[in-house]
Amino acid sequence: MIGLSLLTAPRHAQAADSGFAHTSGQQIVDGNGQPLYLRGINLGNWFETEGYMFHFEHGPQSTREIEALTNELLGPDASARFWHEWREKYITRDDIAYLHQIGLNSIRIPIDYRYFTPGNDEGFRLLDRVIGWAGENHIYVVIDMHAAPCGQTGTNIDNSWGYPWLYDSEECQRQTVEIWTRIAAHYTNNKTVLGYDLLNEPVPHYPSLQKYNDKLEPVYKKIVAGIRTVDKHHIVILGGAQWDTNFKVFGPPFDTNTVYQLHKYWMDPVQASIQTYVDFSKQYNVPVWLGESGENNDAWIGKFVTVLEQNHIGWAFWTYKKIDTTSSIVSAPKPRYWDEIVAYSQLPEGTGNAEKRIGARPPQDHIQAAFDDLLKNVEFANCVKNPGYIQALGLKEQ
Repeated sequence: MIGLSLLTAPRHAQAADSGFAHTSGQQIVDGNGQPLYLRGINLGNWFETEGYMFHFEHGPQSTREIEALTNELLGPDASARFWHEWREKYITRDDIAYLHQIGLNSIRIPIDYRYFTPGNDEGFRLLDRVIGWAGENHIYVVIDMHAAPCGQTGTNIDNSWGYPWLYDSEECQRQTVEIWTRIAAHYTNNKTVLGYDLLNEPVPHYPSLQKYNDKLEPVYKKIVAGIRTVDKHHIVILGGAQWDTNFKVFGPPFDTNTVYQLHKYWMDPVQASIQTYVDFSKQYNVPVWLGESGENNDAWIGKFVTVLEQNHIGWAFWTYKKIDTTSSIVSAPKPRYWDEIVAYSQLPEGTGNAEKRIGARPPQDHIQAAFDDLLKNVEFANCVKNPGYIQALGLKEQ
């Protein structure tokens, strides 16, 4: 512990002098060195969509699959316009102001690497806007690489091709480092940005993929080395393997301004469920943070928040906005004819099913009305607030 404290002192002093949030022992502290307890929410389904949030439980799940559905139903040109409008309207100044009003002080923003590649600045335009609104409302921002080049999970949540090729491909790792370095250079002087969440939920629990556990920390080290060439101030956030649950993949901290992230879903909301992470925090004198949880009933969420706060573990629950649900802070009303869209999404795909699918298409005016309504309904003014969810988080319903 003495060696660790000597290691961390220089960078902590540097971060404190410059006013950036940083780590101090087992705590995250603000730019003045005061303890910073994060109460936050994820902005899921904005950059990277997931099928279940559209009620496509038995249809398309990944972003590319959902985009294929809209290409089929709207046509590629209209589909591209739809998704552009979606990114414009899903998160606005009013959304961020409301999060401040109910008592949140942080947001985690899942991103897709595609919007931050050289020559594509849409991601920076959208993030800059939201980070600006967050700054106006005294809200910290965590940038979360939810979809890394080639995929860090091989599942729908990283929009990959069904396998975590990131760990086998030096080129994919190079591109990941390049994009993170590009992001860090862009935000190096921005104090609203709390830190960089390097890879969301890497390496699933599937036995055949746990061979990649040993490759995870080396990939993290490459990314952090790239970031530190342009940004000495911001926190780096490392999630464990198996959906951010397995911290056994980590050795001693290799960067002196690091937070370790856990995700916990669908377990008993009791001390035993987080004790291993509390022990890790004490062992290495580092902060741990809950980057995702939720998708449960309000009573469960309330109990888990209590357990987290008893252990001084900050949190960001999943997620802020979904369609026709009570398991989020706000809900977009279900569009007209949406049941027809959902039913169509469940039909078998493939060229051999083309005639059947074309014959089963909803009327085009119903399709257009459904997606027009969706764009209207996701705007903050048209969303429905979920008081039970808000109160379960210990927030002030407005």
